[in-house]
Amino acid sequence: MEREKITLRGTQETMLATLYGRALDSRSPRSILRDHEAARAVRRIDYDFRKMGMTATTAAGVALRARQLDEWTAEFLAVHPEATVLHLACGLDTRVHRLGPPPSARWFDVDYPEVVELRERLLPRPEGDYRTIGASVTDDGWLDAIPADRPAVAVFEGLTMYLRKEDGRRLIQRITGRFPGGQLLFDGYGTVGIRMQKLVPAVRRSGATLYWGIDDPREIEGWHDGLECLDALRSVDMPGLDELPLAGRIQLGILKHIPALRDAGRILRYRF
Repeated sequence: MEREKITLRGTQETMLATLYGRALDSRSPRSILRDHEAARAVRRIDYDFRKMGMTATTAAGVALRARQLDEWTAEFLAVHPEATVLHLACGLDTRVHRLGPPPSARWFDVDYPEVVELRERLLPRPEGDYRTIGASVTDDGWLDAIPADRPAVAVFEGLTMYLRKEDGRRLIQRITGRFPGGQLLFDGYGTVGIRMQKLVPAVRRSGATLYWGIDDPREIEGWHDGLECLDALRSVDMPGLDELPLAGRIQLGILKHIPALRDAGRILRYRF
């Protein structure tokens, strides 16, 4: 099998860390996400994943975050099986494969053109009404090409912290202003998490930079009429933390009791 040589750098390179985290988790006897498609993709890539500093604990954390966003997406599709799914900054995430959306749903994976091209070489094409869009999510044009006739759920994992706040606000306003209703599902760092970015091996070693810290999830509600925060789960309170390795449970147990650190990361769900 010919392996795919990776030449991505900076922010785009960090997607390899989360891919590897999900692959590592899939090899665990107590796998959280069971993302075997991620493991197959890793085997096809010619890249030294060890330099990303991914451990069993951080891999489990990646899997827990992905599982929570998967569950929220599945809940939305169960109520709106004909919905439009916007999977933004999709990278090499196999969410569409993990969820197997209903045939009536419309699914768009959106990322830079070179990432989409890599994705199409490495991952099998899903069945159903599935399309890819090669564009930066902060560009104005790509959203105009998507029909606005259905409820929409926008999922963006590992994106907001790489945006500047004004770009994040504009993205959220464009989505909520285009569709008749739906949900936004995403994760974010607080300001303290942004300040500690060099402690994240994948960020440090790729040379990427984090910008936007979300300290008050309620602030985003003011960006569009009717936008409502349904959930703001701290990373230290995420469902399933008992499934982490012992070292991870101890670490998060300590962070949970340090006010300055317990808001370093959140997983957010909004309705509009």
